[in-house]
Amino acid sequence: MAVVLASSSLGLNAASRGAAPRSAALRSPRMAVESWYDTGARLMEPPTATVDEAFGASHTSFYTDAVKQDSYPMLEEILDAKLANKELVKVVQTMFDACGTITEALRKELVTVAENQASVFGDVQLGVDVLADDLMWDLCKTDPLIKNGASEEEPEVREMHEDGKFCICWDPLDGSSIVDNNWAVGTIIGIWGAETGIIGATGRDQVTSMVALYGPRTTMFVALDDGLYEFTYGANGVDGWICSRERIQIAEESKIFSPANMRAAQDVEGYSSLIDYWMGNRYTLRYSGGLVPDVCQQFTKKQGVFANPTSKGSPAKIRLAFEAAPFALLVEKAGGKTSEGVEGTSVLDVPITGIDQRTALCIGSSKEVDRFNSMVLGK
Repeated sequence: MAVVLASSSLGLNAASRGAAPRSAALRSPRMAVESWYDTGARLMEPPTATVDEAFGASHTSFYTDAVKQDSYPMLEEILDAKLANKELVKVVQTMFDACGTITEALRKELVTVAENQASVFGDVQLGVDVLADDLMWDLCKTDPLIKNGASEEEPEVREMHEDGKFCICWDPLDGSSIVDNNWAVGTIIGIWGAETGIIGATGRDQVTSMVALYGPRTTMFVALDDGLYEFTYGANGVDGWICSRERIQIAEESKIFSPANMRAAQDVEGYSSLIDYWMGNRYTLRYSGGLVPDVCQQFTKKQGVFANPTSKGSPAKIRLAFEAAPFALLVEKAGGKTSEGVEGTSVLDVPITGIDQRTALCIGSSKEVDRFNSMVLGK
């Protein structure tokens, strides 16, 4: 078998060092290079490989298009340039620090049931849940800019500092049911101004929102003044956060789908038909059961749709203030669309009337959300 040679922004890739790339091996059992010398050691681009239809992965996988840069701006540099409210910058930096600490804890702590079960919502708390939540509360208590705090583990909005400027709402560790599998989980944070607060406000009133994704590496997505940005923790030997994606955009169309609450398909004919449509049109299924990784893939793949309708037999579980509203701000900031799963309107326009308020949700590429509204809601 011929050794495949290819050029890259860094020079020779793994193939030219004697190992064929895994992605190329999957695409075709044979790959010829017609010409690979230009002037001495300079390599030319290889021709397009002949695709064997038996290798389905080449049609259904979505590989990264990220190209390595010579340097990456740091978090502080981006926040200073892209967030006009300098008091908000301080709070955002504090939240990044918190998620960095949670990252380290997840790497060291065993996943076990917490000794004291304090969730009034009835969820089983794990030790890492409690650790992450305690950290968030400690930050709220010590930061005078934070007026109110509310945790997904608690039933109320608590006042932290009477003269604070911001109200913070968080899910400390979304995905507790899959964290023991060592699957990706995350922290979801919504930030409202003190003038609106959380109760009585809408998701559109948020001054920003943030989501941390804890996987093989930790990434964090945040809505800044001019778009959605991704930061990566401790990458490339850097101590701290580097900006790894700027002004992320989600395409109108998608070939990736994440169908949550599939029990509802037993009761909702439109949802069953929608899933059949996605499967029949050879969309790629990417669903882990964790809200954070299942939605965050839309930011890296630049497409996708996450659907979580409800029925009488499968009621809504996603919390509006803690989960849906923060994610909706990020997705719509990136050009995506959301639906609250009833009237087909944006999740960002739903008033928050209670801290434990639940909602259906469809979120992602705009044409797929429109399809959901049409097929499932009849809108």
